[in-house]
Amino acid sequence: MERFHVTATGHSLNYLPEYIAQRHGFFKEQGLNVSVTVPAPWDLVLDDLAAGRAEAALGGIWVPSMYRGRGTSYTAFAQVSNRAPLALVKRGSSEGFKVSDIMGRTVLLKSGNGASVGLFFKMMLRDNGINPNSVNFVQDLDGAMLGKLFQGGMGDYFFVDNVTARVMAARNPNVSVAMEMVTDGGEIPWSVYYRETEATTPGVLDAQKRFCVALGKAIDWILHNDAESFQDELAQIFPKIPVDILIALTNLYRSKDMWTTPTVSRKGFERWQKGIADGLLVEKPFCYEAIVNNGPASEARSRELLQV
Repeated sequence: MERFHVTATGHSLNYLPEYIAQRHGFFKEQGLNVSVTVPAPWDLVLDDLAAGRAEAALGGIWVPSMYRGRGTSYTAFAQVSNRAPLALVKRGSSEGFKVSDIMGRTVLLKSGNGASVGLFFKMMLRDNGINPNSVNFVQDLDGAMLGKLFQGGMGDYFFVDNVTARVMAARNPNVSVAMEMVTDGGEIPWSVYYRETEATTPGVLDAQKRFCVALGKAIDWILHNDAESFQDELAQIFPKIPVDILIALTNLYRSKDMWTTPTVSRKGFERWQKGIADGLLVEKPFCYEAIVNNGPASEARSRELLQV
């Protein structure tokens, strides 16, 4: 068995295919002994890559984009999430809500785990013809703290991960979920696997290909199984989250293309690059091939088709 350690920026429902591949032995079928750690703070994933403690980092593609030409180069070789797992919570009922209602209001943006939440929300506003400068933001505080402050009266909206949004709305009758980005936010390579470019050898590429084979098999398994049929597994993976919320969100993700293939979406990549550039993390959008090596995922797909 070949070691394949993943250093991840979180433990999230949108990473579910990786967990299923691990639990169902799909990685072992490919000769990979996959292990995972979630360092804190999240940016220690870059230290893990530099020190050779990990074969891949799992997180946002904005990181390889931001570092390109400014330090260590990283290359993404697979994606696990094809949608942003975020939601907008508002005070009161969401009946009749329109995106334009946000203008002139104050939005709390979950922070503490990178720049992607704020980047995405402002991109979403621009996509809907709204100038982000017409909205007030509080975005430099921890998500848990902002959640308490929002429920205590701070701001008008709270933009946070989808699980937290649904749990909050289920427990607090004074707030509701106005938008869920898996439905309303469009295609985007939200979570990808990447590695230092210079450390990518032919042997590494072969391991990445086998990783993609297993990840693709897990995605197919999830898409062909209603979440109710594996609710016990969901409860074991996420023991602190109510199982009814896990089931409902997993099925929503299944139906709305959260999980597609391990191939990094070119269309989503180009859209997200514009959002990253508009957020000033890069001077101008990068082309797909500058950040992504689609070879491992493409070869994995070809291998799957040959086996069918």
